[in-house]
Amino acid sequence: MIKKRRRCDWATADLQMLRYHDEEWGTPVHDDRKLFEFLLLEGFQAGLSWSTILHKRQNFREAFARFDPKKVAWFSAKDKARLMRNAGIIRNKLKIDAAISNAKAFLAVQKEFGSFDKYIWEFVNHKPVKTKLRDIKRLPACTPLSDTVSADLKKRGFKFVGSTVVYAHMQATGMVNDHLVYCWRH
Repeated sequence: MIKKRRRCDWATADLQMLRYHDEEWGTPVHDDRKLFEFLLLEGFQAGLSWSTILHKRQNFREAFARFDPKKVAWFSAKDKARLMRNAGIIRNKLKIDAAISNAKAFLAVQKEFGSFDKYIWEFVNHKPVKTKLRDIKRLPACTPLSDTVSADLKKRGFKFVGSTVVYAHMQATGMVNDHLVYCWRH
């Protein structure tokens, strides 16, 4: 049972969103597979609601080899066709292609930096940026920092990593703590 606490306004839509808010969103992530999971999911979220993706998360996990970038990088045309038939995920050819090419780019970053974690957290000097927002209306969709990260990811061959997607990734993985000041998770 989830305790009655004051939370960010967006988190109360349903129990799954509430749990995501309380247990994951804004919590620093340093596990490469989890970072890849959020990168993949945020890419699929582009143009959709996070709730839609969250409710399909288990389907994505099963469809994308438990978010193992080494396996996803080797997905074939047969795998792409299988994904396009999977009603449990978002069946968008461009996003599926991006997930596979992003897995390859992710592996290249791991090779260059030793881990994706070392690479991505360098943008915030390995410490979460803690904001002091009081109103959900002031929650930004992107920032100059997410613009910088987005540009660097694109330069490295990543796709569906526009500044808004990157900022959502930074929020999800705790690089930025955008819990509103009244929220118990702030």
